[in-house]
Amino acid sequence: MNPVTRFAHTRNAWLILTLSALALEVAALSFQYLMKLDPCVMCIYQRLAVFGLLGAGLMGLVAPGNLLCRCLAALVWGISASWGLKIALALVALQTDPSPFATCAFLPEFPSWMPLHQWLPSVFMPTGMCTDIPWMFMGVTMAQWMVVAFSLYLIALLIFIAPIMSKK
Repeated sequence: MNPVTRFAHTRNAWLILTLSALALEVAALSFQYLMKLDPCVMCIYQRLAVFGLLGAGLMGLVAPGNLLCRCLAALVWGISASWGLKIALALVALQTDPSPFATCAFLPEFPSWMPLHQWLPSVFMPTGMCTDIPWMFMGVTMAQWMVVAFSLYLIALLIFIAPIMSKK
């Protein structure tokens, strides 16, 4: 078994995914509550995608040696990272080329059976505007950093996808 395959079968691989997603969630809430930066609806959707990555990491931690568990966790990882990247790219487009005709919603469009913004408004209620750019680091906006983050998650998944699917 090659080193990448061995690593993909360990709890450490899934722990890295879990801890990195948890760090992003803590950062998002710190930006919101400590730095007083209001999240827009697309930020909330990205937050949900990161929660999906956190869930995928936790699934992988449960039984990293189990093929079915690894496959399910990898599927959630891929869906969450892809959806997060799609939302991040759309937000970058809104911020770099604002138009009065292209706006985002004020409230998230969660399914009626899962109104997260009502159940946990401190985490899932948007209070900002999508076209605002309240924070930059090294000349890069938060939305652009999230494009980088979700892209890295997808690259990591591609590196691990074959070993995750392989039998132990």
